[in-house]
Amino acid sequence: MQNFTPYSAFIGGMLIGLSATLMLWINGRITGISGIVGGILFPVKGDSLWRVVFVAGLLGGGLIYVLLSNKPLPFEPQATPLVMILAGLLVGWGTRMGSGCTSGHGICGIARISRRSFAATLVFMLTAIVTVWLTGLIVG
Repeated sequence: MQNFTPYSAFIGGMLIGLSATLMLWINGRITGISGIVGGILFPVKGDSLWRVVFVAGLLGGGLIYVLLSNKPLPFEPQATPLVMILAGLLVGWGTRMGSGCTSGHGICGIARISRRSFAATLVFMLTAIVTVWLTGLIVG
């Protein structure tokens, strides 16, 4: 196993949980990224500013990292720009079909004891396990 970092993963998970909790407590909003971005792409009057600020904060985190660490983001594209755009569109389409993304269901939905989110997260995880297993058979 490469890049196993349990301490930073634990701290990151705690921060994600804390931020999702604060978003719900303070703003009464669920921190589902696909829903937030969907509200930017298909805006409802008077409900866009907080969404834009939220997404800007997500993107700004990477910028702050680059500026403070004086290192580039550890990102090496594994595909052409066209493939990445098509993959992004497919992810967006799947997210709309699933009424949310993996993290939205897994973090926010399960925390709210949503049956739909339990079912969606189970399907996501089983699909990932089967995909990794099949890929191991094919590549391995």
